Amino acid sequence: MLSVLVACEFSGVVRDAFIKAGHDAWSCDLLPTEGCRAGNHLVGDIRWALEGDLFKYPDPVDIRTGHRPLTKQWDILIAFPPCTHLAVSGARWFKDKQQEQADAIQFVRDLMAAPIEYIAIENPIGVLSTHIRKPDQIIQPWQFGHGEIKATCLWLKNLPLLKPTKIVSGREPRVHHEPPSPDRWKARSRTLPGIAAAMADQWSKSHA
Repeated sequence: MLSVLVACEFSGVVRDAFIKAGHDAWSCDLLPTEGCRAGNHLVGDIRWALEGDLFKYPDPVDIRTGHRPLTKQWDILIAFPPCTHLAVSGARWFKDKQQEQADAIQFVRDLMAAPIEYIAIENPIGVLSTHIRKPDQIIQPWQFGHGEIKATCLWLKNLPLLKPTKIVSGREPRVHHEPPSPDRWKARSRTLPGIAAAMADQWSKSHA
């Protein structure tokens, strides 16, 4: 059984996929979780879960017990850092938010430098390719059973490239066509179940 930390995930989709596969998986986000395993969610800054009290951020809390969890040794880190200041879709605002972008890039660097043997960082196509390095892989939902397009980049440390599990027809940008709403960003950020299942299956085996 692996200890898996899923960073910046409120949906619980990836966390729950690893739990279903038999692992001790926890998500961490500034928001409460939407997932079915609420007890395995830490509310707070992910850097606390990685570095303990070295960072002075609000402490994450195990909402099942109301207490901070014991220090854990994580086997795998899968991170979904916010893409607001990183994705090319927001390029027209970059010049007015240079400090915000610099902070976002540093946050990704912090995640990549975490003392964990296996790491995956997910983000859309954006500035990370220029400021850090090109991704190891770009995947699409239609490779994993979802008939839509959404190019997703993966930066990997000691993990194999994800292999497509179910190639299907359909090449529609579903979320892009959704009407504007306060929660539209949440729909864009949720990992699709087919991709989460592939991560849990393939990356668990790579660690065995």
